[in-house]
Parts: sequence; structure tokens; C-alpha cells
Amino acid sequence: MFAKDDRGRITLRATRLQSALELDGDLDEPFYASVTPIDHFVQQEPDEGAATTEKTLVWLFYDDQHFYVSVRSYDTEPGRLVANELRRDNFNTYQNDNISISIDPLYTRRGGVFFQTNALGAQRDQEVQDERSNNQDWNTIWSTRSRILADGWSMEFAIPYASLRFRNSGAQVWGFNLRRLIRWKNEHVSIAPIPASAGTRAMYKFDIMATLVGVEVPSLRRPIDVKPYAIAASTTNLSGPTPFRNDATADAGVDVKYSLTNSLVADFTYRTDFAQVEEDQQQVNLTRFSLFFPEKREFFLEGQGLFSFGGEQRGGGLTPVVFYSRRIGLDGGREVPILAGGRVAGRVGKFAVGLLNIQTDDVDDTEIAGNNFSVIRVRRDVLRRSNVGMILTHRRPNGGLANTAFGADGNFWFGNDLTVTGYYTQSHSERDERSLALFAPATVHQRASYRGEVEYAPDRYGVRYEHLLVGSRFDPQIGFLRRSAFRRNYAGGRFSPRPASGPIRRHALEAELDYITGSDDGVLETREAVVSYRAELRGNDQVGIDYSRNYEFLRGPFNVVPGQPIPEGAYSFGDVRASYVLGTQRRVSGTISGGTGSFYGGTNTEAGYRGYVELSHRFNLEPGITVNWISLPSLTAGGAERSFTTSVLSTRASYMFSPQMAVSALVQYNSTGSSLGSSVRFRWEYRPGSDFFVVYSDGRDTRIGDRFPGLQNRTFVVKATRLFRF
Repeated sequence: MFAKDDRGRITLRATRLQSALELDGDLDEPFYASVTPIDHFVQQEPDEGAATTEKTLVWLFYDDQHFYVSVRSYDTEPGRLVANELRRDNFNTYQNDNISISIDPLYTRRGGVFFQTNALGAQRDQEVQDERSNNQDWNTIWSTRSRILADGWSMEFAIPYASLRFRNSGAQVWGFNLRRLIRWKNEHVSIAPIPASAGTRAMYKFDIMATLVGVEVPSLRRPIDVKPYAIAASTTNLSGPTPFRNDATADAGVDVKYSLTNSLVADFTYRTDFAQVEEDQQQVNLTRFSLFFPEKREFFLEGQGLFSFGGEQRGGGLTPVVFYSRRIGLDGGREVPILAGGRVAGRVGKFAVGLLNIQTDDVDDTEIAGNNFSVIRVRRDVLRRSNVGMILTHRRPNGGLANTAFGADGNFWFGNDLTVTGYYTQSHSERDERSLALFAPATVHQRASYRGEVEYAPDRYGVRYEHLLVGSRFDPQIGFLRRSAFRRNYAGGRFSPRPASGPIRRHALEAELDYITGSDDGVLETREAVVSYRAELRGNDQVGIDYSRNYEFLRGPFNVVPGQPIPEGAYSFGDVRASYVLGTQRRVSGTISGGTGSFYGGTNTEAGYRGYVELSHRFNLEPGITVNWISLPSLTAGGAERSFTTSVLSTRASYMFSPQMAVSALVQYNSTGSSLGSSVRFRWEYRPGSDFFVVYSDGRDTRIGDRFPGLQNRTFVVKATRLFRF
């Protein structure tokens, strides 16, 4: 049922099934004919608020175990359907024709869960906090099936109640929205209207969702999930201080999840899985700052967004990450065994709560000591969509000196377009107690970090201002700092009109200024002024060009690549970059980019391509190449100019037997470290929530070896997990 009141608010009603739904994507059971479908869809893109140009029918059902969503997607040109992705959680599912649903089962109007599928039945899910912090690595149990038809496609979702966090059993009131992407038209349509300004974050707009009623959840015993894993590996390492070959190891551990309430979950881990079957993508880094890699270990994933603090940017922005879970169990890239740990995360009324305590072990034959890690995170809902909160982190090495970080933050939404965020936090290390006057004003300032940001972002134009300080002694040892000891002022503006006709759907002209000084002495360290232009074409392609002027003051030398230092001093340079994005309606798509300009007194010319090649709907290639041709001044008077090239090349080949089974092979070459890496990964989800992996990987040095790059390390891993739900 679909209803809309005089204020435009939408209410949907689910129908109880009296007979079983066979999850096959066919939509052939008798109740499809007797229940009136929802057929009200409006555009987000390309014509905000207009009716859809393709017919879509939606049914919402439930029974005593599942909530169901069924969709019939008609298409006037079915031969142009884009469907080429089957891998679990792959972003390319979004680049296909797809159906996405967002559910707010706690009806907070602030966050929830997101599910997505395409015409092949791929599965992609996310957990979303505060309409902005999306955890793409989170997985839960759900099922979907799709069918490609002569005039479009159809699909069915089945989501167990045990995979959702809601307040109580009985009658439910949830937030709900469903979006269809018709990729060959680049048309985005949804049941509850979504403003064009939401862009790719459209399905995170929980405040404007429809209200779903009618679902009746029986009194279910809260499940206990027990997920043991077993892993066996053969490892070779020829680059360490004590080389070895084919060292056989085996390990096992277990994660336990128990719902204290329907919305508050306790987790326990013993000998936590280190996600050895996952892989980090190589990145080019021509800066003097650290790279950010995401968490992959399952124990840390559910509720991860709840622990985010102060509007941090987990993609590696300058805002500090006060709690970065990869600090637990990893030290300088080396695994540190996790003995055991526990966590509680979820909601209690208007409060979101996260508690964590984990103990790691000492590492034999090294100076790496075991640590105890503790985190407390509390947020309270205020106003309609805003919240305030606090965080406390504590790390104590075995027999060592502790480190603590604590702070408060606030995130405020005003309407759909205005946001204000801010935080204040300090760190405290016991070693500093012995050398500093901790409460002297200067010392407090050095140990602090604070940030304030205001952004106004409607569709046609937008402005943003940020002020950020990271003190020279700010050291959250369970966090991540990309850059330390600086004060940042940032301002940006955007004008993005939408022409009524012509090949361009949307222009975007942007200007921004980044101004960074030292936190203690106020000396200018970085100034970057950028003007950019983007054009979104109606055919789903995009074109862009950027021009930037930069100033960098280096307090000390740094190696842009090993053996190529850039001396300390002041540098002014600029560059221009251009890119073209080939839309995914093509069998060969991706982003082509290039740029040239000055670089620390020399020059840098770069070119790159990262793409997707569809060989069949089951077999694809993902090639990538980034090349920088760099020339730097000589380090000695009258010496020759230093010229060198940095390259990162990669190719991933994937074959997908089904949505539950796939094999992929990845080859990566990084000239900076003269490294050549390869891996082959087989994944089979043999039952919901249970996986079997076989992974081979090796790393080689192209500077050694006669006919083939010399082997540095090699690993062969077999891993199995099994979910038991009691």
C-alpha cells in the first residue's frame, strides 16, 4: 500500500504472507496478482521531481522470519541493460542497473542499513551512521535472486529479522526507501523523493524516507551467533633477518555475537582473525604523509561508524581519526596476536553506545610488547537529526606507560543542506608527565586538537569553511594522524547549474583555498589554491580539468622516492590536470587522467588509467596504471638534473561462478619499491555467513633474480569460517 498526505509525507504498508515465497526472482506466486504494487517513483536524476520514464512495481511482504522486497523493473530498451558484476560487495554493482533499499529499523531518521543488487543477483550491503558514515565492509545475512526478462528484469530480497536491529517485537515502524538506477539512461528514481543535491549519497538520506508500517515481528529469542574460523598457511620470507621457506602454521579462533537487546549487541573474540585473505591495494604516494588503509577484520566491522568522531574522513583526509582499529593487532605492518577482547555497541533510547576492550600478546623474539586497548564512545541524539558525544581511548603496553585520548564532538543538521560539525580532544601520555608541566596553557594547547566546519550544499551552489588544529604533542596512540603539528584554514565554493538542454547535464565550477601553518610557530607550511571544472554528460560520461598553485615549506628533507631526497626549504609550483570518465554503459569503461606542472623546483608529468573491461557478464578485467615522470634539481651546484619515473601497474581478472562463488587474480607492480606482487583468491560462501577461502600470494623484487624477479615472500592460505546461529 502507498499513501501520501497533504504535506507530501509517504507511508507504505507491508502485507503478511499467508503462503510461502520461493526466493527465485520469478514473481510468479498468486499473491503478486492479488496485492496492489507500489508504482510511485520520482526522479533524482536527471530531472529532479519528475515522474520516472520506465515502469517499476514494488511489493513489500513479511512473515514470521523475514521481511521481503520484490521489484519488477520494466525497460523499453532491455538490450541496453548493464549487468556485469557478481562479486560480493563490489562497488561496480552500483555502476550496473541496480535496485537499492535503505531501512531504518530503529526509526531514528539518522541511520540504518543499505542493501543493493543487480540483474545478476549480486549482493552489496552497508551500515550507515548519521547519514554520512557508511561502513562498506560490514556484512550481514540476507538473500536475493534476480531474473533477466524480455522486457526488463525482476528481483526478490529476503532479510531475516535477526539481521536487523529494531526496538521491540510486535508492530514495527521503520524508515524505508527504494531506488532504481536505469544505467543506460543515467536515470535515478526512488519511492520517497531524493533531492539532486544528495548526489551519490542519496540512499543515506534517512530523514526524508517513507514510513513503513504493517510489519509484525513475533517475539523471537535473541540469537547467539558463534563464528569459529580455522586457517592453515605455508609461508616463505627471504627478506627478513632470519630467512625461512615453507614454514607451516595453523591457527583457529572464534567470534561470538549476542544481542543484549534488539538494538544493543555484545561481541566477544578469541584469537581474532587477521583477515589474511584480504588485500590492500597499492597506492602512489608522492607526499611526505602517511597513507590510510581500511579495516577488514570482521570483529571490528559492525557498528564501526558509531566509533567515528568529529566528522573524520576515513579516506585519509587531514582530520585525525581518534580511534583507528588497525592499530590493534598490528605494529609496523607486523601482526601482533590478539588474545581476547569484547565489545558492546548499539543504541539505548536516544543514546548510541560503543565500549571495547582488547588484550594483545607479546611477540616472541621482538621488542613488541602486548597492549591493553580500551575505547568508550557515547553519543546522544539532539534536535531532529543532530547529536553530541564524547570519546575516551586508553592504551597501556605490558609493563609500559599508558596513553589516553579524550574529547567531545557535535554534528548538527539544519534542513537538507546546512551542516555544522566540530570537536575538541586532547591526548595524554604518562611519559610526558615526567618531562612537562602538563597543565601549563602552552602544553595543553600542544596536546590538543580541535575542528569546526560549516557547509551549505544545495544542488546549484555550495560553500564550505573549515578550521582544524592538530597540536605538536597530540598523540592518540589508537588513532591515525596523516599530518601532525599544524593549523588549517580551508574555504571552498561551488557553482553547479543544470542546463535545460544540450549534451551536458550538469556543470560544476569550484574554487578552494587550503592554508596550513605550523601549530606552534605559525610559519606557513602549505598553501594550495585550486580552480576546477567538471561536466557531467547526459550519456553518463564525465570530463574534468583542475588548475592548482601550491606552496610548500619543508622543515626537513624527505624522500619523494627512496634515494631521491628533496632538501628543506620553500617551494612554489603549480600544475594542471585533466580527466575523462567513460560511462559504465560501455564494455570498456574507467577514468583516463593526466597532468603536468612544476614539482619542488622540478617538473612532474603524470598519466593514468583505472578501468573496467567486460569480457562477459561473468568474466572481467580491471586494469590500472599510474605513471609519474619526475625531474628534480641537482643536489650539488652544477650537477646534472635528477630524472626518474614512478609507476604503479595492476590488473585484476575476475571470474564469477555465482553470487556466492568467485575467483580473482591480481598482479601489482610498484617501481618505487621495485616490487612485483601477485595473488589468486578463491571465495565460496557455501552457506549464508560461512565462507571458504583459498589464497596464494607472493612478493618479488625486480632488482634481483636472473630470468624472473627474485622471490621475497610467499604465502599459501586455506581458511574456513562457519556461522552457527542459536
